[in-house]
Amino acid sequence: MIKIILAVLLWASVAQAAPLTPADRTDIARIETYLNGFRTLKSRFLQISASGATAEGTAWISRPGKLRFEYDSPSPLLLIVGYGVGFFIDTKLGQTNNFPVLSSPLSILLADKIQLGDQVEIDGIERLPGQIQVTLHRAKQSDEGSITLVFATAPLALRSWTVMDAQRNETRVSLFRTEFGGEFDNKMFTYTPQGGITPSR
Repeated sequence: MIKIILAVLLWASVAQAAPLTPADRTDIARIETYLNGFRTLKSRFLQISASGATAEGTAWISRPGKLRFEYDSPSPLLLIVGYGVGFFIDTKLGQTNNFPVLSSPLSILLADKIQLGDQVEIDGIERLPGQIQVTLHRAKQSDEGSITLVFATAPLALRSWTVMDAQRNETRVSLFRTEFGGEFDNKMFTYTPQGGITPSR
């Protein structure tokens, strides 16, 4: 299961992006406005790995820089991101792995101000009926991989993201029952071996 979560946080090589059209720029502006329109988010999620394995749980985002993925029982896994560092925690085995937040594609969603086309480069936009997808990578870091954000269009709403890792394996996280706003205890996004884990409820 640790590998499943790692796949969500790895990036893959991406091709040179085509120039943006005026329609692309209009949609990017709408997406930026939408993403910058909330500071906190709580949502149920469904994760599907490249192998087809599934896991569900609850996600919290508090911008800038904080995130918590809490997997449903019987999974013992927990992901806590805050203050520049992320932690993968196996509460059953007592094992912890950490990573710098900037190595994660989710860092795009955790920025204080989200500016696509600035520190985040746009690799492509695809439009389907009722849906728009935008593929992104961190500026000058295309070799780290990419994340595709998927939005419903009427109204605009983040529905899922898909990450392709260096081996071209895809992992998708779909959101449902999403709630915007609210205040979360900062301790939810803090982990130290001495302090342990603060419950979400």
